[in-house]
Amino acid sequence: MTAVLDARVCRPARIRALAPVVGADATAPITGSASPVTYANLDYAASAPALTAVADRLAGALAEYASVHRGAGHLSQVTTARYEQARETVRSFVGARADDTVVFTRNTTDSINLAASITPGDVVVLDIEHHANLLPWTRAGRARVVSSQPTIDDTIFALDAELAKAPAALLAVTAASNVTGEVLPIARLAGLAHRHGARILVDGAQLVPHRATSIASFGVDYLVFSGHKLYAPFGAGVLVGRSDWLDAAEPYLAGGGASATVGIDVAWHTGAARHEAGSPNVLGAVSIAAAAQALRAIGFERIGQHEEALVRRLDDGLAALPHVRPLRIFDDAYGRVGIASFVVDGYTPRQVAEHLSGGHGIGVRDGKFCAHPLLAKLGHSDGAVRASFGVGTGSDDVDRLLAALAELG
Repeated sequence: MTAVLDARVCRPARIRALAPVVGADATAPITGSASPVTYANLDYAASAPALTAVADRLAGALAEYASVHRGAGHLSQVTTARYEQARETVRSFVGARADDTVVFTRNTTDSINLAASITPGDVVVLDIEHHANLLPWTRAGRARVVSSQPTIDDTIFALDAELAKAPAALLAVTAASNVTGEVLPIARLAGLAHRHGARILVDGAQLVPHRATSIASFGVDYLVFSGHKLYAPFGAGVLVGRSDWLDAAEPYLAGGGASATVGIDVAWHTGAARHEAGSPNVLGAVSIAAAAQALRAIGFERIGQHEEALVRRLDDGLAALPHVRPLRIFDDAYGRVGIASFVVDGYTPRQVAEHLSGGHGIGVRDGKFCAHPLLAKLGHSDGAVRASFGVGTGSDDVDRLLAALAELG
């Protein structure tokens, strides 16, 4: 009887999802079984499912959708107000300054390409970046790539040395690695950039959905992120930041909306309109605002506690599997968001992912995660497996993953 009680006491408590997401009841076929199983979505870092609160808000906006900014009709006025309110909701959500510009884009990649078009000089980046925060700068021939070191302290020292070599306009860094989930000290990096007369752009795609973010408090000049990582997968992204570079640069796209007057010469708008030519993705912007409000209502303290418990459960489970080797960049990371990448001895990443999907109804990502230089640096040029989660994840999903991986030992 005592042994039974002890086992019951030691069993980890079940962790339930924090919020309902669209597709939570989806099923997946299992090889050799006539009955499907509930799909375990552990691929949030690629694209998070929509929160049901977001889908509901979107349905309401769709019922009243019309053109924005130039229509006198009632629904045009309603839609314009909804679009501009979404801009202000996003401003508040990320703690932007009152005079920052909020530009709606297609995604993080689009936002960084916009940033590349306005940046007047060299850009210092790390070799751990997602391609979205590497290729726009290297294509422009202005990237100075710094090799990350085994510790964050040494990496910051290397960045300091590079910024001291020659003037740079911008330091562009990820807030959280899309490969390992490791979080970087953004406020510290912002201070470093500013000491050398540079600005800082932060790729917040993997941080904003998981942690409270404040542009003003962190000292960030530009922040970019995607709706599809933020439980709002409806084709919109955001760039938020200082207005002067945005107003001084040529419009990102030439067209209606960006132009104030058109004749032989063109006068361009300033502000967000300058870089939002054409009909904007109103519903995408509204969905991002709805997600921001929903996450605030849950509370980032609760979100952080939920993810920390799941990360600990996953890490402890992986540590008990000697044939599974987790990936890490730093020895002194500032915590992790809900992402874990690993390799399994004796199996290719694709074989592992197919085993998890076909045999257990688990969706993960395999490959190089649009971070080829980092995977090569970590010694896994052939790729790895990534499990990632968020507010719609519970411990049953993690436990199913661990049980499936144990079968490969």
